[in-house]
Amino acid sequence: MRKTYTDLVNECLPHIRELFPWDLEEELVNGKELLLVDVSEPYEYARYHIPASINVPRGILEAACDWDYDETVPELARDRDAAIVVICRSGNRSALAAWTLQQMGFSNVRSLKTGLRGWNDYDQPLVDGNGQPVDADDADEMMTARLRPEQISPA
Repeated sequence: MRKTYTDLVNECLPHIRELFPWDLEEELVNGKELLLVDVSEPYEYARYHIPASINVPRGILEAACDWDYDETVPELARDRDAAIVVICRSGNRSALAAWTLQQMGFSNVRSLKTGLRGWNDYDQPLVDGNGQPVDADDADEMMTARLRPEQISPA
């Protein structure tokens, strides 16, 4: 049976923990030590991301979590018990990434439900690749999907 992207995301959801933007905001305000891992593509991260998050694109996540790879990210490789919140634009890639991290032995991983869209809708700050604030309306515009005709299902 052929599975779609949505099928894969839905299959992993019962096996991961998620938190909403307001929960993450509360934890950050209360000073909880968190490793915010944004699995968006580098071009997305350069346009908008949560301050203090690190960019580990979904495509290199597994190698980033282990030592001795060009992609190794020490913050991930050194502590499988760190409190990690995985982030992406919508919450789908981050759900898959959270599931992957759990499979790799990470014990305290959550995915940001609704992703950066929800974070922005909740009026929380975003910055660009230079650390400059991103206007909420501009972020909303950048996060809007723009499918080309050839990307739309013919059925």
